[in-house]
Amino acid sequence: MRKIARYTVFPLVFGGAMVAAFAGFRAGWSWELVVAGTVFVSAMIIIGLERVMPYVPSWNRSHGDVRTDSLHLVVSMIALPELLRAALFGALLAASVWMTERIGFGLWPTEWPLVLQASLGMVLAELPYYAWHRLQHENAFFWRFHAVHHSAPRLYWLNAARFHPVDTIGGYLFQSPLLVLMGAPEEVIAVFLIFTGVHGLFQHANLDIRLGPLNWIFSMAERHRWHHSRTIDEANTNYGGNLILWDLVFGSAFLPERPPPEDIGIAGAPDYPSGYLAQLAEPFRGLFARDAEDEPHAP
Repeated sequence: MRKIARYTVFPLVFGGAMVAAFAGFRAGWSWELVVAGTVFVSAMIIIGLERVMPYVPSWNRSHGDVRTDSLHLVVSMIALPELLRAALFGALLAASVWMTERIGFGLWPTEWPLVLQASLGMVLAELPYYAWHRLQHENAFFWRFHAVHHSAPRLYWLNAARFHPVDTIGGYLFQSPLLVLMGAPEEVIAVFLIFTGVHGLFQHANLDIRLGPLNWIFSMAERHRWHHSRTIDEANTNYGGNLILWDLVFGSAFLPERPPPEDIGIAGAPDYPSGYLAQLAEPFRGLFARDAEDEPHAP
């Protein structure tokens, strides 16, 4: 049963979330309710499954990181995205209408079935995010902020929220705003948010799951654990937030046959701060006092 569960948990829960979302749209529910409800229920399921089938049992024990990750969740995954959405979406919608009027036709294929529109949205939004994520690993300045995410001493569901606010803003600007500007309807944006939210939980979850052939579609846990390796050549791979497509195109996909490391983090920064406020301040420490290449945790 455990072996069967390894291969069925992700498609059943993730697929169920997508089906529930489409059912909610057909029932006329608001897209905000559909997004919040679907991601919340998926999170509860994943949290429960971590206790039943952990990938690394010791990762289920607190490493003194729950409070820090909880604050990252509230700020970087809830409050900040809502503020950005309120600040940007109105202007982006207006710009989308202006562009449509100027060129004489809409940029988004609204006549397509919602499934195809959502698939197109995922592929398009992943490309600029891939470029942003890769830049964060290859540029010392941007790495300062992204290092907060990689400072996690273990992988579990709440690590999906461990992002510096500057990192969150950058990642946000390179994803859903592009779809809004192109004229994608609310349902497509909602599906994208659900996909990203549920996938992100699975991607970091302490679950003993396998994807098999699906590893050639999703940038999921089996690949993402290598992305958190202390070895630079292993960590600077698998940049896709949701899909592995652009990693395959640009040669950064990585999935060896050996198991990924259990000892994760930043090799050059064993004393990286663990407190929330200290992590917010860390990227700015000595920013103008020394060269970035002298940073102990620079990529």
